[in-house]
Amino acid sequence: MRKLALTAGVALSLLAGVAGAATVAVTAERLLDVRTGKYVEKPMVVITDGKITAVGSPASMTLPAGTKTIDLPGLTLLPGLIDMHVHLDSSPQYSGYNDLAFTDSFWTVVAAANAKATLLAGFTTVRNVGSDSYNDVGVEEAIEEGIVVGPRIVPAAYAMSATGGHCDSTYFPPSANQTAPGVADGPDEARKMVRKLKKYGAKVIKICATGGVFSNDAVGVQQMTLEEIKAVTSEAHMAEMKVAAHAHGPEGILAAIEGDVDTIEHASLVDDAGIKAALKHGAYFGMDIYNTEYTQAEGPKNGVRESELKKDRDIAEAQRQNFCKAVKAGVKQIFSTDAGIFPHGDNAKQFAVMVRYCATPLLAIQSATVTAAEALGQSGQVGEIKAGAWGDLIAVRGDPLADVRVLESVPFVMKGGEVVKGP
Repeated sequence: MRKLALTAGVALSLLAGVAGAATVAVTAERLLDVRTGKYVEKPMVVITDGKITAVGSPASMTLPAGTKTIDLPGLTLLPGLIDMHVHLDSSPQYSGYNDLAFTDSFWTVVAAANAKATLLAGFTTVRNVGSDSYNDVGVEEAIEEGIVVGPRIVPAAYAMSATGGHCDSTYFPPSANQTAPGVADGPDEARKMVRKLKKYGAKVIKICATGGVFSNDAVGVQQMTLEEIKAVTSEAHMAEMKVAAHAHGPEGILAAIEGDVDTIEHASLVDDAGIKAALKHGAYFGMDIYNTEYTQAEGPKNGVRESELKKDRDIAEAQRQNFCKAVKAGVKQIFSTDAGIFPHGDNAKQFAVMVRYCATPLLAIQSATVTAAEALGQSGQVGEIKAGAWGDLIAVRGDPLADVRVLESVPFVMKGGEVVKGP
């Protein structure tokens, strides 16, 4: 209560200074403090010009004249959710070679539609780790300009790959002469590619350090050398950009961690050495342990090839068991779903699978809020309901700490103080 009183006192002075600005106050049954796992009963969140200015008790606050009020009786407030691994310009219904039926610009429109679906599901920030034609950069700019509706996007543009690697074009014969624009071989080419991606709008760098499921290679085989990885991370970090690594196999995971990669995506076949290295270096794991359920059920009719379905089956349970090992060991977890492999908007279905495999509901929620914000380098800006953060809020029915599945159906979404779903 003393903390709330202090917060309210600061709020009064802040609100007095912005009395002429657009202010909205949101009240609800309770608010989940995602750092502590504690509930604040009958809270009020005040947002001015998109940023939170106060969190406290309604009785302790004096609001500026003209403040818009939104009451959410019976609902629980949380910060807007963060998905650290999406592909907005991908749709699972166009898998395999089916996507070749459409022109290139079709996928920009798909990305815009998927961005809206993601936001309406309660994910107010996403990290798009790989797209074609700079689609994620274009949609991010359109959202910022208010042309289309969607979450805050941290775009990677093209994923970087070795020639013939997971993120190269491996579906075509030599006569088609297809090479992915993100291909870079050797440290010098890697450095130059980081600079090029940044030049054209990337805000995070994604590398493909190993093979993968949806490509013509073995899932775990390492495809980038330690020297190449270090060239990427040193260049990116110099530009104040984070690096994410697609890495399934133990050798590639270890090389990525030792090469100073910030987040390890998938980490399916991580071994004890990889877990130990992650703890030592402070790397985050983003393990997409839900999507295989969708892929196995719907993949065949969507055009996913049997060779890929088999790889998915072969590593699915191993990845989930390794997620459990990593959680128990204390490796930092970020919420990474690989949305685009399954329909965008279903991102929250991963929470229940995380809880099924060792995570507490609070840890799962933190992976999509404060921990994700830390991994983005945006602590205090997103992923938390506190003064100074963006006014990104969601509200759910029930207690997410008792049943994390309530996050799968979000009746209220606010981004930057603007209601995008709900009253």
